[in-house]
Amino acid sequence: MSVLNLFWRLMVKPLVHEPVRTTLTIAAVALGVAVVLAMDLAGDAATGSFHSSLETLSGQQDFEITNAGGVAEEIVGKLVGLPYDWQITPRMEGYALVAESKQALPLLGLDLVAEASRTSRPETLDSSQFSIKDFTKPDSVWVGQSLNRSSGDTLRLVINDRVFAFTVRGTFPDHAGAGSAIVMDIAAAQTILGRAGRIDRIFIRLHQSSATSLDEWQHRVQQVLPVGAQLRGAGASTDENRKMLAAFRWNLRLLSYIALIVGAFLIYNTISVSVVRRRAEIGIVRAFGASRGQVLLAFLLEAAAIGGAGAVLGVPVGRFMATSAVKLMGNTVNALYVSSRPGEIRLGTAPILLALFTGMFVTLLSAWSPAREAANIAPVEAMARGRREYSVRVNKKFALCIATALAVTAVAASRLPPVSGKPIFGYSAILLLVSAGVFAIPAFAEITLRAASHIFSRLLGVETLLASRSLAGSLRRTSVLVSALCTAVAMMTAVGIMVGSFRQTVVLWMASELPADLYLRPAGNPATDRHPTISLAFFNELAKLPGVRAIQRLRAYEISYEGRPATLASVDLDDPHIEHSSDFLSGRSAETVLPELRGANAVIVSEPFGYKHRVRRGDTIQLPLGETRATFRIADVYYDYASERGMILMDRNVLLKYLPDPAPSNIAVFVSPGVNPANVRAEIERAAAAANARILIFANGDLRKQAVQIFDRTFAITYALEAIAAFVAIMGVAGALLALVIDRRRELGLLRYLGASSRQLRKMILAEAGLLGLLSNIAGLCLGILLSLILIFVINKQSFGWTIRFHWPIAVLLGGISLIWFATLLAGCYPARIAVRLNPLEVIHED
Repeated sequence: MSVLNLFWRLMVKPLVHEPVRTTLTIAAVALGVAVVLAMDLAGDAATGSFHSSLETLSGQQDFEITNAGGVAEEIVGKLVGLPYDWQITPRMEGYALVAESKQALPLLGLDLVAEASRTSRPETLDSSQFSIKDFTKPDSVWVGQSLNRSSGDTLRLVINDRVFAFTVRGTFPDHAGAGSAIVMDIAAAQTILGRAGRIDRIFIRLHQSSATSLDEWQHRVQQVLPVGAQLRGAGASTDENRKMLAAFRWNLRLLSYIALIVGAFLIYNTISVSVVRRRAEIGIVRAFGASRGQVLLAFLLEAAAIGGAGAVLGVPVGRFMATSAVKLMGNTVNALYVSSRPGEIRLGTAPILLALFTGMFVTLLSAWSPAREAANIAPVEAMARGRREYSVRVNKKFALCIATALAVTAVAASRLPPVSGKPIFGYSAILLLVSAGVFAIPAFAEITLRAASHIFSRLLGVETLLASRSLAGSLRRTSVLVSALCTAVAMMTAVGIMVGSFRQTVVLWMASELPADLYLRPAGNPATDRHPTISLAFFNELAKLPGVRAIQRLRAYEISYEGRPATLASVDLDDPHIEHSSDFLSGRSAETVLPELRGANAVIVSEPFGYKHRVRRGDTIQLPLGETRATFRIADVYYDYASERGMILMDRNVLLKYLPDPAPSNIAVFVSPGVNPANVRAEIERAAAAANARILIFANGDLRKQAVQIFDRTFAITYALEAIAAFVAIMGVAGALLALVIDRRRELGLLRYLGASSRQLRKMILAEAGLLGLLSNIAGLCLGILLSLILIFVINKQSFGWTIRFHWPIAVLLGGISLIWFATLLAGCYPARIAVRLNPLEVIHED
């Protein structure tokens, strides 16, 4: 007997005869593959476009020179004057807000006169149609073609807190996924951005024919630079941002595999059911000469057919889901990490092959055990339908011992340090704990069903008693179904507790960190790496307004510290009317810590910064500031949940000694006692209008509310992934219940023959579905609580450096498990309908 003939008779015909169950199983695999593919595509698109317009317009470069607060423009002249064969390109960088559309775009200042004179330069602007005067006019800008502007148009831009009118002199082609940008002459950019005499970045491009090594070139450049300037390879900041996002993408990628893991349980159950239901046929074909290898291959081909069909269907679904995932992921990237414009979703050959391989591999792996069982069935044992169920009941104690060993190993793994910044052992602990739960399910299910059967029968009738005994009788199948749904519920519970705890931690943190009544920042979209400034003249006017008790200024700069992006900031510490209430890891109060910063080279650092760089209270760090590198002592480490980048905070007067730029990035306004903050806000709005300042004003409560809304949008994709995993599990329950009805046709027909009504049969099937959902929720809730401890105190800490206080999100958990239970109950409606339609006489006589 050939394998193909065996495959056709044993596998294909039953799959075709049960289209609903086959469709549900394939759909479960397809959805799992789609989620994995969508996260991969969305991750590449959402995190692959940091300042891509700016980088594209820069062309190929070898080195870049940066510094906190900018590099002195005299350095450009020194580099150009050296007798070396290189190209020096100074650049200003910022952001502008299109006044009409509120669209935020990168702002780039180039030496356009030098660009126009080069015969060989990177593709930037088509300058052939413009006179040299156009380049040097301060109101001239060039824009990307996607902005839909024509030459001669007037473009109003909000830069920092001011509105400027520009004339569009021309356009340049936007590159795929790069988005648009605003380009102007470098001198105009210096004036408008308020950074006269400073250059944000200097690029160096070496001549291609040079035989000198890069190390030697770096040594030559370093001799000209001041001590505080940083020389590094071009594109280093982009690489730093992508490294920073590695943990974020890693976590999302692993979350996306949950749906596929749940689908693996369902494949296992599907093949197991096939083996149980076809034991007689297997015995017959074995008696006629089929080898064990042929039977094994036939069942693996069935799994491959299901997995292949699911993977093929999952590719277009994943491409479709990636569109929504990019938006959700982009919100998180912009809120917590770095300004990034989502790039193009590219469905190349590699992602497709990876999705197909993942679907097939998981399917074949999950089908291996039941297929091997089928191959080992001897012809004389073919009719022993209950042997496997008996084996599961007998070995449940041994399975409990395995579960205990896995749980102990999980605890040990959770205490190990990260590997290359990734919580590898934390993820291993999650996998071990889930595996422990799977091995413990048979004992848990049998004990719970036996204990609950009499209680349910008294409360809900004999149908519930029959349902519980039926599930206990088919313990192997019940355990697989409960394991699949339990895994989904456990991850939903764990992530729900983690996110809920994080949310509550942030809410409590904001209550202590936002003591002011009003907060001001320049107009535009907020981002962790954007720090536009408010003019000093407007700040001085604020101090004169009635009802203002005190004003605190915050100035922030983006820096690179030991190859990682970080934020350097300063605040006013001299005014006794300003309240400070930071929460420090040492337990000391702000009144004790902050005086150590006044006038001294001392800083406080955020918890993520301290964790990533392995520094703590009493350590020293060196910071490149202006023309020098200054040493600062860490006075303490404070809790901070505003950004994962890490923050260094010092006294404003100290920072001004190194970076003499007094313009603030943000302003906190403290209202006098007895004065209505709304009245002060109205005064500020009038002062802003008079000064033509574009600022945003937030009341204390409004700012907290906005922060919570941003937080919820940030974790929306996490909830979506968990919902998909739960949906896959519920689909599997529906398919398994349908298989259960088909497999018990004679039993159900006999019940009808003995007088059971349609209502009683329907109630029994729905009771089985409800019991499966109840068992899964109980087991999943217990397992999820344990998983949440690893997520909060191991994976989150090792990935991001945040300390999260444990919190019970009761409403979210009750809502989630209730929804899953009702969905499981609904999944039993169709199988119940099939059971009711069975003709008892035909079923009893069909064998």
